[in-house]
Formats: sequence, structure tokens, C-alpha cells
Amino acid sequence: MQHTTEETIEIIGARAHNLKNIDVSIPREKLVVITGLSGSGKSSLAFDTIYAEGQRRYIETFSAYARQFLGGLERPDVDKIDGLSPVIAIEQKTTSKSPRSTVGTITEIYDFLRLLYARGADAYSFNTGEKMVSYSDDQIKQLILEDFNGKRINILAPVVRSRKGHYRELFEQIAKQGFLKVRVNGQIRDLEFGMKVDRYKTHDIEIVIDRMAIDTEEDTDKRLSESIKTAMYHGDDVMMVIEQESQEVRFYSRNLMCPTSGISYPNPEPNNFSFNSPKGACPCCNGLGTVNEINLQKIIPNPKSSIKNGGFAPLGEYKSSWIFKQLEIIAQKYDFKITDAIETIPQEAMDMILYGGNEKFSVVSKVMGITKDYKIDFEGISNFIKNQYDNSDSASIKRWAKEFMDENDCPDCEGTRLRKESLYFKLNGKNIGELVQMDIAELSEWFADLDNHLSEKQKVIAVEVVKEITARLQFLLDVGLNYLSLNRSSKSLSGGEAQRIRLATQIGSQLVGVLYILDEPSIGLHQRDNERLIKSLESLRDIGNSVIVVEHDKDMIERADYVIDIGPKAGRFGGQIISKGTPKELLQEDTITAQYLNGKMKIEVPKTRREGNGKSIKLSGATGNNLKNVSIEIPLGKLVCVTGVSGSGKSTLINETLYPILNAHFFNAVKKPQPYKKIEGLEHIDKVIDIDQSPIGRTPRSNPATYTDVFSEIRSLYTQTPEAMIRGYKPGRFSFNVKGGRCETCEGSGVRTIEMSFLPDVYVECETCMGKRFNRETLEIRYKGKSISDVLNMTVDEAVEFFENIPIIYRKVKTIQDVGLGYITLGQQSTTLSGGEAQRIKLATELSKKDTGNTFYILDEPTTGLHFEDIRVLMDVINVLVEKGNTVLIIEHNLDVVKLADYVIDIGYEGGKGGGEVVAKGTPEEIIKNKKSYTAQFLKKELS
Repeated sequence: MQHTTEETIEIIGARAHNLKNIDVSIPREKLVVITGLSGSGKSSLAFDTIYAEGQRRYIETFSAYARQFLGGLERPDVDKIDGLSPVIAIEQKTTSKSPRSTVGTITEIYDFLRLLYARGADAYSFNTGEKMVSYSDDQIKQLILEDFNGKRINILAPVVRSRKGHYRELFEQIAKQGFLKVRVNGQIRDLEFGMKVDRYKTHDIEIVIDRMAIDTEEDTDKRLSESIKTAMYHGDDVMMVIEQESQEVRFYSRNLMCPTSGISYPNPEPNNFSFNSPKGACPCCNGLGTVNEINLQKIIPNPKSSIKNGGFAPLGEYKSSWIFKQLEIIAQKYDFKITDAIETIPQEAMDMILYGGNEKFSVVSKVMGITKDYKIDFEGISNFIKNQYDNSDSASIKRWAKEFMDENDCPDCEGTRLRKESLYFKLNGKNIGELVQMDIAELSEWFADLDNHLSEKQKVIAVEVVKEITARLQFLLDVGLNYLSLNRSSKSLSGGEAQRIRLATQIGSQLVGVLYILDEPSIGLHQRDNERLIKSLESLRDIGNSVIVVEHDKDMIERADYVIDIGPKAGRFGGQIISKGTPKELLQEDTITAQYLNGKMKIEVPKTRREGNGKSIKLSGATGNNLKNVSIEIPLGKLVCVTGVSGSGKSTLINETLYPILNAHFFNAVKKPQPYKKIEGLEHIDKVIDIDQSPIGRTPRSNPATYTDVFSEIRSLYTQTPEAMIRGYKPGRFSFNVKGGRCETCEGSGVRTIEMSFLPDVYVECETCMGKRFNRETLEIRYKGKSISDVLNMTVDEAVEFFENIPIIYRKVKTIQDVGLGYITLGQQSTTLSGGEAQRIKLATELSKKDTGNTFYILDEPTTGLHFEDIRVLMDVINVLVEKGNTVLIIEHNLDVVKLADYVIDIGYEGGKGGGEVVAKGTPEEIIKNKKSYTAQFLKKELS
């Protein structure tokens, strides 16, 4: 018995969510795939049972004192798990949304780059471009003895460089230290009592440390050493030498210094190259790379209108307020009226209106002959907006101010995020800012060639660091991320990309004996790159780790060592293990998964492709990110699919260019589209709807019934029952979010939270309402024998039968059933729905609305988290939308979806810099004739 537990992970009695008390043994050090329909309980087994228990056991090893800061983790609902290794979960939701997080910082490659530049790079002067030099005190002494032999010199210590001030205290301080002379702005002067300079001019001040004749014959050695030491002490490691005759100036420094202009850099440390440290970050944008600047066109959208008619957008139309009174005074001073067109107002007055001013003036009244005094104290519209954005604590005010601003690359660092000094440290002619802009494939080649361009000393310093960097770059290449660059912000990554980056980091750590759990790592990955991903997972397994993958991908299932199929259906009809074994054994079974794998069931290719309605939307000249002046035509009334390898520019084209244009046109949205030349054909559609996989609600109070708005109708129905009408109940009585009808003990949540100091919070059923959420009086109102609480606990399938005579409710619940979600309950918490389920609820909400047949739907990878059977159901629903005359545009890699499309646009050829062009377009049958398209190669197999 002992032997088996070491070779397998034994799970006994797992009951998390919908799991039906299952027992399963999973082989260790193998690649195991858990598959099954959406909502069948795959994640419940992998994440909520195995990962949760591994995590809890890890935290149990901490002291009680440390645990109180972590918050406990509750024990998952399972009797026993044996043979569990330390667990690392790589999920999709774990990327940072901070603007400071980049691909380089997540993978830690940037940390190694900073180390490499701090220790091995050459510094150059940003004034002259010369290589910087640094000397020891002995070297400086030798140089002075050689260069100035037989000449008289002054040794000086610079204390003030190009700064304003009167410096009286500084001169007193220098005199107290026993010095007699200073050099001010190039002139040597005696120190006098009370001496000062003009405080409004910039000055250079140096202390004269010593004046001596250099003679190698005589013994000037000791005196020179002392003077150098003193000058370095007062000059902050920099000193100057001036030859008295020719007045030639030389600088010497212990730090890095420009031999001509004398500017010096501090000795480089890794944080001088970090945009998250004040030492390295560009002071203008604080290391963000972008700054928000006022856009005058947004403040004055129409220069022909007047101030009175709302010509200044932030102020709106004329009202009797202090700010308009100030504008009237400015108008008197500069002799114009607030009813004049803004373009005719004198420039001086415009400067004061936009940038403010503070002055008094008098106006002589021509009629009455008296003089009136006015005072203008005006901040300026532009300054006011900027200050509100920079200093306001209110998110809504910041949002208001941002409407009048553009986000531009920082003018100082040009988007590199670093200080000027940091960008003048170079290796092989490149600074660190240029390296992070290269894509990973290009960067990898640069490092391969670096050794030929380094000096012997640099080679010794760089050898270990470069080894680390190239290894990490190789792991990123292995998981198919060759198109990313290190400065790519992590919030712009897709779920699959973020997951593969974490996977690359884990492969890089080379741990052994760990259990990795991955949640659909193939999301957003083209078939071409799938092979690389599977190889990476196999290499994790081969060094001695166990890998569990929750996955629907056919290739991944076929390459697994062991497959566990959970079903038979979803929700409360799932949660059982219906087959387990090797992929070959799985094919013999009679499960839905097996039938799709062995070809008994399949998604049929349509006999004919739709003709569409003959109209189209034309987008031309898109150049965002890596797009190379792309122009596309999207035919309307069809199912259109946009495909292409990962990183080729699909999301840039659709989500960041097309969708913001349409959204701004129909709904006045503010998101700025990526650059494009023009768009035509918007008059052929009447609205755009983007259906993504973000959660439908972030609180446990949100549920499918409230999201689809069917709950409002159900509440109205309950108010019309005879008993409710006698009692005078309104719809609010049947809401669990407001006082009145809900149970006040648990405030309508059905559970009470008991806080335990060391242990996790315990949720117990509310003893007053027994988990029903409402008070006794509300529950007495029944419709067909069911209370409002019973309705929330119904599955969608049950609700369809129950409400079949109430058309307005029936239509909404029927569409939820049609998208394949018959198994969820109406009151299920939104937080427990998977991404695929949330997306289908949004689809159902759209389907249940009365449509015009001219809507443009955009879906980004809707098959995420969906089993073959779920994809079939989803595509049936989408086809219904298209049949009504709507246009559905899907960004997708899944060939089951691509083969159903009426029109395909393939973007490529590669990812990153090699992408951004349209490779092929047309029906799937036309696409497969294209020799250059990667999609065509895989689509051919599906259609044959």
C-alpha cells in the first residue's frame, strides 16, 4: 500500500461545489489532463480541492503568529488527500494591473539586465557623447604631474554648479574653514565679510584649494596628494585644475565624468536603471513613460462659437457664476465681448483665460466719466484641469479632467521611462531602453552575438548574468511568446499570454517534485504554437514534476499520459468521474468527450455559406502597435472570423481600433482608438455590442437572475398575487438587497459570517431565515405554491417549465437555457460562474432583447473554457443571431468555429514585428488555397 501512495495522489470523498463525493487516484510525475463539459466540476477538483488543500497545508507550517497576518485558508470539502506535493497553480487571473508591471519585470529578465548594465556597461556623456572616465587619487596625481610639468596651476573644488541664489552663508562657511579665495563665474576673488552674489542669476562657484607650481624635480608630491584629497572632499568627488597662463580647465573625478564638460554621473547601481526607483525613473513622468497633457482642441472643440454659448467645453454655457464674472473682467481689459467668437479673441487674453493671471487694472467709464478698479485673480482653465487631475482625490473629478487630456509619450524620456543619465550607459552601442523595445526573438539574437563585442574585463563580469538572461529568453521562446517585448505592459496581456509567461518563469526555476496545476494554458494560442506549449509542459514533467492541466484542446488530450473525464453533464448533473485512463483507453469509452475525439460526433460544416446583405464596413490605414497600414472590409449580415497566429495584431485591429471607433460613434465612448485613416459604412448598422468573458458581477449578491433582469419581472409577478395585493407589497418587498422584505439578521445574503481570529471566517446558514434570504412575511406570498426563495433555488431548466405561461419571463429564462446553461440556478452567485458561463449569460441577455437585425456583435475568443459540445451549443446560438440579419465578428483560434464562418480574415504572417498584415481573406474554402497562411494549413485538415 505504501508504494502506491508514493506513485499516485489519492483523493477520497471530494465534495467541493458540485462534486458527488468522488474518489480518484492521479498518477504522479505524469502529464494529466482533466476534461469534461463546462461546469461539470473540473476546476472544482483541480483548484478548489487539490490546490486549496496544498495551499492550506503550506500555510499550516507557519507559526500561529505568522498565520494571523495571512488569514487562514479553509479546509476544502474532502475526506482525505494522500501523496500531495507542494502545489503551484498557474491561473489566468493573476496578472498585475499596475502600469509599472511589464513583461520584463514579471519574468525578472529586467532585473538581470539592470545588473548587467550597472556592472558592465560603458558610460557616455550626454553633452558631448564622449566616453566617461573615472580615476583613483593616484592616477589623478600622475596625470597632473605629466600634463602640467613646469607650469603653475590652481586646484579648485566645485561647490555650486549653474544654480541661482545669493550664497552669503556659503561664503561665510568657506571662510570659517580657512580658505582665502573663491572662483565665482570664472573670476578668482578674495573672500570678504558679508560677500554675496545676485540671487536671480545662475552661478558657478569653486573654492580655491591650492595654488602651486608643478615641478617633477622638486618634491611637490606630498603637497599635491593633500590638495587632491581636500579638493575631492569639498567638491563631492570632483575637482578642477586650471593652468594659470592659458586658463585651460581640466576636470578630474573619482566618479564617472566627462573629460570635456566636467559633468559627472554617480557610480551606477542596478536601481539607477529601474523605472520604479527614484534613482532611475524619469523625473518628468515618474517612470510611467507617458504623461497626460492638456489638449486645447478638447477644451475648445469649436473656435467659431462664443464663450457665452459654451465655447469652452469644461465651463459649458453661460451661467451667473464667479468664473464667468472673471471672464467678463478679462473681456473688459482686453476689449472684447463674451459673445464674440473665440477665434477672434486677442492672443494675450486667450493666454490669460487658459493659463491664468493675477493683476489689477482700471477702466474709465466713457458714459459716467469715472474710473473703476478691477482685480483679476484667475487660475486659468488649462491649469485648473491639470491641477484637478494631479491633486484631486476624487475618481470622478480625475475622470472629468482626463476627458480634456491626451496621454502622450513623455517628452523627456520618449517613453523609455528612465533618466537621461541611465540611457547613456551602453553595451555594444545599445542602451537598456533600446533592448526592452526589441521583441524577444530579436533580443535573443542580440545576446547570442554580444560576446564578440565585449572587452575581456566585460566578458568576465557579464558571463553569469548573460547566461541567466539567455536561459530565460529561451523559455519564453519555447512557450511561443517570441513576439512580446520586455517593455510591454502586463495589463495589456491576454489571459493565456500571462499564464504562459508564468509558465516560462516556472520552467526557469527548474524545481523538481512539484505539482503544477494549469487552467487552460492553450487559450489564445494558435495551433502552430500549441506544439511548443505541449513540449514545455512535457519538459516540466520530465525533470520530475507532476503536471495537471484543465483543458479541452484536442492535441493536449491526445498527448497526455492520463486523462480524467468529468461529467456526464454540467452543474448539478455533473460532478462524477465518467472515465479515466490513457488517451487510447478514453477513445473506447462512450462519453461525449470520447465521441468527439474518435469522430462519432462532430460539429458539421455548413453546406453553403451565407451571402450577407451586400453592405460592408471598410476600415483603412490602421497602424496601431504592429499593424502595417492594414485595410479590411467586413461584410455585414455574416458570421465573420478574424484569425492569425498569437501576437499578429488581431486584438489591436478589432478590440483597440474597430471597437472604440464604433463605440464612440454610437455611444460617445471616450476610449481613444489606435491610429487609422478612415472608416466607411457605419450607417449600415445601428449599434455595437462587445461580449467578453469578464465577470458579470463582483459581489456574491449578483446572480444570473439579477443580471439578465428576469428577477425584476419575477418580483413584479409576485406583487400581482392576491395575497400581496391585499398586503400592499411593492416589488421592493421581494428584493434581498433592500430593507423591508429581506431577513435583517443576514441582510439578505442567506449566510452569516462568523469571524475567527486565527482560523478562516466561517459561513453558517442564517438561523433566522434558514438560508432563504427573506423574512417570514415575504415567504408567505406564493405563486403556484412556490415562494420567491424557492424560485431563486430553481435551475434554469425548472424555471422554463414553471414560467411557461408568463411570456416576458419565459423568453428570458428560455434564452439562458438555449445557450446551454440550463443547469445553473437563478440565484447562483456570480462569483462562482466560470468565464465561459459569464460570457454565455451576457449572450443570453442580448438574445432576449428585441433586436433590429442591424446589430454588430464582437466576441473575443468565446470558446475559452468550452468543451466540444458546449462550442456546438454556442455556435447554434450565434447562428440564430446571424440568421436575423445581424453581423457577428469573432476573434478565434478554434477551428470548429473558423470552419463555420462565412468570411475569414487571416492576419500574420508571424507574431510581433513579423505580423500586422492581412494574409488571406474570403470563405474558409478560399482561405485553404493560400500557401502562406498558417491557419490555412490546419483548417485544411478540418474541412477535408
